[in-house]
Amino acid sequence: MEIREVEAGTWMAFLEGHPEAHVLQTAPWGDLKTGFGWRVRRLLLVEHGEPRAGLQVLIRPLPLRFFSILYVPKGPVGEWQHPEIFRSLIAALDRLAQETGAIWLRIEPDAVDGELQLDLKAFGFRPASPIQPRRTILIPLQDEEGAILQAMHPKTRYNIRLAERKGVQVREARREDLPLFYRLLQQTAARDRFAIHTFDYYRAAYERFVPHMARLWLAFYEEEPVAALMAFAWGERAWYFYGASGDLHREKMPTYALQWTAIRWAKARGCRWYDLWGIPDEDPEVLEAQFTSRRDGLWGVYRFKRGFGGRVVRWAGAFDRVYIPWLYRLIQRLGLL
Repeated sequence: MEIREVEAGTWMAFLEGHPEAHVLQTAPWGDLKTGFGWRVRRLLLVEHGEPRAGLQVLIRPLPLRFFSILYVPKGPVGEWQHPEIFRSLIAALDRLAQETGAIWLRIEPDAVDGELQLDLKAFGFRPASPIQPRRTILIPLQDEEGAILQAMHPKTRYNIRLAERKGVQVREARREDLPLFYRLLQQTAARDRFAIHTFDYYRAAYERFVPHMARLWLAFYEEEPVAALMAFAWGERAWYFYGASGDLHREKMPTYALQWTAIRWAKARGCRWYDLWGIPDEDPEVLEAQFTSRRDGLWGVYRFKRGFGGRVVRWAGAFDRVYIPWLYRLIQRLGLL
């Protein structure tokens, strides 16, 4: 087995054979992050001339001179759960850690909780706080549109139709519409009290992903932009990453019209699942018991998302491999992990 460092084109050719891969492992995602403080490296394990597994690793230089962190979001990809393959990949990451002064390596496998075939603790990893949402809702797209609608909560179906009856129009956004999208995003962030990226970040995401792997839609009421949604797709899945709504005409239910547009887009391009990307990390019984009374954190969006049907999924979480223990512990005590 041989580990090769590869460029974006070779990496994407490998991913073409892995429709189950996560969009966060695609080259455009790595390239996006390079514009905002990260570096990216792509490692491919080849055996007898055939690629068997690989990963895209993000490198974050720290203000502390000579130090960094390594992060593998939703990877590795391929046959990485074979012990010998995983051991080879980790050895390559260990060498990269030494080269970059990494304090720790964090991986977040794209695997459902309880379905990891490897015991990562046996490879020197410890459980860590995930960066990506631990729990989500996956909507199956294999059935016809009518069946997908029928699997939704009746109130959600009603709201989708209400938006149409009230005259909400959904249009695919162009690059010049990005300021409208960002203005709606700012209103949403101020109202719901969450942080957003800079305008340049969303513009870079649009430029790297649209139209091949993403779409941005705007909803209008009487020619006034009232809501927006940006969804991404790779292989078998699509992901709802960014949503926004203004303070006016929310009773016209434009966010429901947008979500149905994105679901139909994902189905039309052959995706098998639509990932609503982030709900509270609680068991389904707790979610159903508390969603009417809770508004903190991701509870505020769970009531909206649950109406679209699907099943609740919990991911395996994050794991750290620590290279400089004393500095890792110090950063933990400072609350920076």
